[in-house]
Amino acid sequence: MSAKVSGGTTSNSPGIRVAKFGGTSMGDLAAMKRSATICINRESSLIVVSATSGTTNQLLETARLAEQGKEKEALVVALKIKERHLQLAKEAGLIGKGLNQLNELLTELDTLTRGISLMGECSPRAKDRMAALGELMSSLIFTSVLQKLTSQYQVEWFDVRQVMRTDGKFLEARPDTEEIRGLCAKNLSQCGHPEKMFVTQGFIGASEEGHTTTLGRGGSDYSAALLAEGLAASVLEIWTDVPGIATTDPRLCHKAKPIPEITFKEAAELAIFGAKVLHPTTLAPAMRSHVAVFVGNSFAPDGTGTWIKWETKEAPLVRALALRKNQGLVTLSTPKMLNQYGFLSKIFNVFNEYQVSVDAITTSEISVALTVNTSVLENKALIAELNKLGEVKIEPYLTLVSLIGNNINHTAGLAHSIFGALENINVRMICQGASVHNFCFLVDGEHGEEALQRLHRHFLE
Repeated sequence: MSAKVSGGTTSNSPGIRVAKFGGTSMGDLAAMKRSATICINRESSLIVVSATSGTTNQLLETARLAEQGKEKEALVVALKIKERHLQLAKEAGLIGKGLNQLNELLTELDTLTRGISLMGECSPRAKDRMAALGELMSSLIFTSVLQKLTSQYQVEWFDVRQVMRTDGKFLEARPDTEEIRGLCAKNLSQCGHPEKMFVTQGFIGASEEGHTTTLGRGGSDYSAALLAEGLAASVLEIWTDVPGIATTDPRLCHKAKPIPEITFKEAAELAIFGAKVLHPTTLAPAMRSHVAVFVGNSFAPDGTGTWIKWETKEAPLVRALALRKNQGLVTLSTPKMLNQYGFLSKIFNVFNEYQVSVDAITTSEISVALTVNTSVLENKALIAELNKLGEVKIEPYLTLVSLIGNNINHTAGLAHSIFGALENINVRMICQGASVHNFCFLVDGEHGEEALQRLHRHFLE
């Protein structure tokens, strides 16, 4: 049995295929039907879906209003969610057990809303329970859509909380990969059967005690990758509303070009330094388990998309450019650093204590300069701790521009080419050498997009 694959090639069911669909791919009945057709054509084994577009934001808004004591306004938002999903369920032909499950979730939405309003607070546990409703509802409806479109497969709805084991850190739970692997073997043993398809949820999981958790915003891609790892899948497909990975953000540079294939290391650098297509955590499980990753457009599934592999046919000096806005530069200076060991560890212990991620760093004899999200600069306690170590200077609202490619730190003349293209744009900090795949620098926020466009013209057009 063969299946159609975008780009004119075919597949002969090489093991388990995990497919993930984002919110826009679940946006309405037409989008769901397109996504379901992709699953049938590509013989998906496990389909991971997000909430319908905008639903998670509405659920969190409901919780926020209820917490503020605005029960009436909260119930109005909840009603909009209810009406939308009941209409979509009707269009999808959801009946029987599936419809009963949907109604139970909608009842839970009302119960949570009234409970939060009564208590005047929304605990992290309650917020996770509220946010999880979106994926649970969309997956029930999508299961019905898929069932109506195929008689070739037995399509089953599956509650991902049976396998997505996490710790109890609500709002941003950490997965237990060993437990996930064992639970997948136990509860998804039929996944990969040639006549079965399973539909499940992204973003959500459950603690050992059975409490619903979430993996944080952007966690749907991550959970799909964790499931692919847990099932030892051969392919993970990420279906979104853009045609794969491009040489830069097409919204910022209209001459951005699609990238047919890219290495895992290049893609990881792109995700970390600002590319919106993939969440930074997504690739780690796929890299650990050597699962090939495909990124495609569910609205144009016959497009080429992007394959992420360990090796590619070409290894260009510059593969792509990324932009990360709202960066803050923190410079710590003190003579105590001179010829002293262990001083950097003291600095990073502070960031570790406040759970703050550092993006780029440079050092001199008596100074350390590093970048963080601008929002971090509002943490007065963190800044106070750094001030105990030395003089701290803060520069907010900068933009980090990154060139992603190959052998970047071994190519003579590259910096000259970069700064030649950036004539009259002041570069605040340069970070090079830690990776052969990345060269990044800081500029004023107002010059970030112009710098990106100039470099794209110079290297990629």
